Amino acid sequence: MPATGKTCSLHLRPASTPLRVRASPSRRAFLKGSAGVLLLSSLSSSLLSACGGGNLDTDQPETPRLASVNNFRDVAGAAAGYPTVDGKQMRRGAFYRANLLTLSATDQATVNKLGILAVYDLRTPGEIARTADILPAGAALQAINVLGTSDFVVPSLDSAAAAVAFMEAEARAFVTGAAQRASFGTLLTQLANGAGAQLFHSNAGKDRTGWVAALLLSIANVPLDVIMQDYLLSNVYSAVSIKASTDTLRSQDGAAAAAIEAPLFSVQESYLQAGFDQVQASYGTMARYLMQGLGVSQATIDTLHDRLVA
Repeated sequence: MPATGKTCSLHLRPASTPLRVRASPSRRAFLKGSAGVLLLSSLSSSLLSACGGGNLDTDQPETPRLASVNNFRDVAGAAAGYPTVDGKQMRRGAFYRANLLTLSATDQATVNKLGILAVYDLRTPGEIARTADILPAGAALQAINVLGTSDFVVPSLDSAAAAVAFMEAEARAFVTGAAQRASFGTLLTQLANGAGAQLFHSNAGKDRTGWVAALLLSIANVPLDVIMQDYLLSNVYSAVSIKASTDTLRSQDGAAAAAIEAPLFSVQESYLQAGFDQVQASYGTMARYLMQGLGVSQATIDTLHDRLVA
């Protein structure tokens, strides 16, 4: 969707409809002991308006909607920034997330105004070779190959359920994979130590990028249900491209193939939940995953928190 300079009201879920978060004793302990994905909330999903607006600091304008990079957004959310469980608020303008940086001239000029000094490309070398980034003016680029492979390859799938299982397995590998953990640790450290506004992105800006955003929101102590709804916003931002990908596959390979691969184009609650469940299974708490799994120091976590929270 193009940037219009106006606000809109795309809401994913009314406040009266809670997310289906399992609340077993072990899960409650995980949430309470984690570095942010820690408490449940019944906050209104009006905080998750996909277009921002209202109650902003005078020096922090609305995050633009970009026609050429449709999943570009502020990690801190829209409006005045996501609230935290301890009564604070996220600081907008610190970290941005995106899909492929195929910036048009118009959108590049818009992004140039945000003061982004560093871009982290989380794609594989094969993905980068197919589509290079168009960077904001003055931004330094660093490639961090999260998957640790030469290219991203989807295995042969025979059902939509198999596609969902593949996506859930990818999310679990963010927790168990050595290359993934090393890369996420490097990225979080770079984000903490970098100057100015910074941006990270992957291919569709929903899986690798979505996991990093969830970690940052966790560190900021954003409620779990808000983290989940923020993750699901990729389906709102990228609705046009998701439909286009599905339509293209349907026209090339038929309706059956499109139905099988449809789960690859979007995000589902179970994908992020699979990653969280693996954190609990492997490390017990998010804090242990960050420090023991990713090798991120407490000082780095504290620095990120300070940059994320107003």
